[in-house]
Amino acid sequence: MQDRSGTLGDFRYWLAENRGTLLAVLVFVIMFGIYTGNHSAGFSGMVVTTAANKGVLLALVAMAQTLVVLTAGIDLSVGMIFVLANCLASQLVVGSAFETGLGVIAVLLAGVLCGALNGLIVIYGRLQPIVTTLATGAIFYGIALWLRPIPGGDVNSDLADALTEQLPGGIPTSLVVLLGIVLVIWVPLRRSEVGRAIYAIGSSEPAAYMSGVSIDRARLAAYVVAGLLSACGGLMLTFITYSGEASATIGGSYTLNAIAAVVIGGVSLFGGSGSAIGAIFGAFVLRTIGDLLFVFDLDPLWQPLFQGVILLGAVTLGSLRLLRIKNRLDLFG
Repeated sequence: MQDRSGTLGDFRYWLAENRGTLLAVLVFVIMFGIYTGNHSAGFSGMVVTTAANKGVLLALVAMAQTLVVLTAGIDLSVGMIFVLANCLASQLVVGSAFETGLGVIAVLLAGVLCGALNGLIVIYGRLQPIVTTLATGAIFYGIALWLRPIPGGDVNSDLADALTEQLPGGIPTSLVVLLGIVLVIWVPLRRSEVGRAIYAIGSSEPAAYMSGVSIDRARLAAYVVAGLLSACGGLMLTFITYSGEASATIGGSYTLNAIAAVVIGGVSLFGGSGSAIGAIFGAFVLRTIGDLLFVFDLDPLWQPLFQGVILLGAVTLGSLRLLRIKNRLDLFG
């Protein structure tokens, strides 16, 4: 009886912890089902691959935003790191296999350095994350514009094709890449001491400090990994477009949509609750809105309205949930 009660308690805990993620998955499945059901090509490999390539870009930036939001912060520079990585990759990820490999490493390292700069300023400069990342985002965009004043460049076509086409069975390679990043970066981080510290900071920084949590190390790790994930997104953009573009519009759009995806995916903007997996499906939900407008031949100008309605609904549900509890630990009870 005790074992059964314990199992039920574990399931209730898991359900409470992943409620937002499960809701995002459900909404995405319904929306994507409607999309493919009304598409002229149906549920074909080409339709799924095109949708996956678009969705993965935002999903990577949303994962980056998630890490900072879990610490009760907001990173307004993730979109600009994304753009900077795109411009840098369009210059460096070319040539032989060895040169291409070095270029990929250089782009990812640039993302890490951008994230580290954000973290160091927030930690040691004691500035608010939203102010810090707004300023550094402008710097990153300026560097991108200096690297690529006009759109152009190139990328290793063999690598680009391999990462943006299909595997046997019609499986989009970009989804496999996203899964690999989740397994290599998010899962180990989530289960590590640093990952637990990131959640603890967002739940209650004073309590985390009193418990001996290394707050500075955890917060720096969150920003560094956020920069790395944003750079991964910029690389994928280069593989899809075969070029780089220093666009403030693209950077700003991805930043704001990443925040929306995080909220839709059930990540609390108060910090300490949520998952990058939920943010990924939140990103897929946002991308599917545009696909639905296309398949039903509606004006794309309606997209912000539908995005806003879904975002408002997600925020409202999250707020009602917080209002019902007296202790934030009840979120996981």
